[in-house]
Amino acid sequence: MAEETVLRREEIPKESTWDLESIYSTPEEWEHACMKLREKVEDFQKYKGKVVSSANILFQVLEGYYDLEVEATKILVYARHSSDVDTTNSVLQERSEKGSQLYVNFNDKTAFLQPEILQMNESDLAHFLQSYEPLQKYKQYVAFIHHRKDHILSEKEEALLSRLQEPFAASRKTYSLLTNADITFKTVKDEKGEDITVTPGRFITLMAQPDRFVRKRVYESYYATYEQFSHTIASILSGEVKAKQFEATMRGYDSARAAALDENYISERVYDQLVETVGKSLPLLHRYMRLRKRLLKLEHLHMYDLYTPIVQDVQLPFTYEEAKETMLSSLAPLGEEYVSIVQKGLNERWVDLYENKGKDSGAYSGGSYGTKPFILMNWQDTHTSLSTLTHEFGHSVHSYYTRENQPPVYGRYTIFLAEVASTLNELLLHDYLIKKETNKQKKIYLLNQLLDGMRTTVFRQTMFAEFEHFLHSQNEKGQAITKDVLAKAYKELNEKYYGPDVITDDAIAYEWARIPHFFMNYYVYQYATGYSAAVALSDAIHEEGKPAADRFITFLQSGMTDFPIELLKEAGVDMTAKEPVQVTMKRFEETLDELERMLAE
Repeated sequence: MAEETVLRREEIPKESTWDLESIYSTPEEWEHACMKLREKVEDFQKYKGKVVSSANILFQVLEGYYDLEVEATKILVYARHSSDVDTTNSVLQERSEKGSQLYVNFNDKTAFLQPEILQMNESDLAHFLQSYEPLQKYKQYVAFIHHRKDHILSEKEEALLSRLQEPFAASRKTYSLLTNADITFKTVKDEKGEDITVTPGRFITLMAQPDRFVRKRVYESYYATYEQFSHTIASILSGEVKAKQFEATMRGYDSARAAALDENYISERVYDQLVETVGKSLPLLHRYMRLRKRLLKLEHLHMYDLYTPIVQDVQLPFTYEEAKETMLSSLAPLGEEYVSIVQKGLNERWVDLYENKGKDSGAYSGGSYGTKPFILMNWQDTHTSLSTLTHEFGHSVHSYYTRENQPPVYGRYTIFLAEVASTLNELLLHDYLIKKETNKQKKIYLLNQLLDGMRTTVFRQTMFAEFEHFLHSQNEKGQAITKDVLAKAYKELNEKYYGPDVITDDAIAYEWARIPHFFMNYYVYQYATGYSAAVALSDAIHEEGKPAADRFITFLQSGMTDFPIELLKEAGVDMTAKEPVQVTMKRFEETLDELERMLAE
């Protein structure tokens, strides 16, 4: 049960790291790009006060702005991705800081753009768009800014908010450095007295171990470390919440939630419907917990028993080579072109694969317009890592399609859309694995994995959404955000969601301290909505075949050429209605029924 020592960054083989050299071949080239960007940003000032002086000038300004934004984001991506793989390296941290400062400066110096456009009345602006054909490219961009015109401030106020983004980001950065670089997790011993190295990257894998003694020791030790720093993390989180509330108030929103959702053009009704619909389905989760308790033959089911497979003698390990082959095969329903793009990513070092000391925990898809859509992993030879890799490739292929098919103005997509493509990939992987599996016990294992995936992505992320809203509500009511307040609220939510058959140990009250998404401004609910949209789309792909797959590929290619809700409607799912979440809850119930039938045979 002893774990390998975590490698240092320089010990990781180059072929297993992402190809940041494809952005800038050397740090010196990056420095030169920084210098050129400063010069170009200063030159852009010549348009100040003249943005809407003519249709031709407006077109030149917008083209110039997006050229600058592409370069600014490339500079930022290179700096941040460099530092994310080794947060202990002060040189890389300084580079990240410099990249962030340059990006803030870019936003500051270009803050006059949207206020000047909004000074023009809509009919005159419409005439510009109609009379000058090249400007048609920016028709949807104009629709976006007019959607939020009541919340776009004056030039001076926009410049002030832009300058504040760097100090506002301090909470998030401090949390990352504290949890990824400074906090050292204790080594625990298994029943044989052998050391187990506990890290954020290995925690969930260790929680899946069949040895309950190991799970309990790791769980208690891990959360005891977070509890030790919980006063500090609560203070950092409070600072993040206050910053978001300040910005929302400055922009004239009623709440931080209203501001965050409007940034993605999403109604707060979507958020409330999710919480309400999942809340009504909590008896299904409680039923699953009772089944888990029975199958594990436990008198008491604890929080550290939730990740271990219910079939204890079955494992589904995957080497990285096996995982790549399996992933490619599972994505075949999306067409040859889609699979070829995934293969391209595997061949061209999109993926930073292995854990190393100081590396950011978890996984994400990154990059920007003009770079590869990079993927950060902390690979373990498990089914979970295979699912994570497949999930992140969903994001990265979405980014690839968008950037290949859209100009920079529409070359990204909102977070609300992001989780759809990634979760669809996971669902296709599950369907592929269970269809080809002939062993009954392994099928039970896979059904268990699907239920756990829905538990963590829909139920748990909705619980996170409730907790995040509680955080902001506390602040909006003028009440303190302290370690004790957060621990109490978080423990109560776990009791509500997991039900009477799960003992919500005291340690779980500090899980919030390890969740970086609470620093991401109402991000978490989108995992659950994205999963729900993906269930509907995957059902359509299985039922219709190529027509549904083609609609999905068109969705991936669309970037931000329309409002997110409309893009999803064109793909075949309406997220303003309750039905997608209800269908997902039905899928959970049907999977639970199937699992119980197989167990009864």
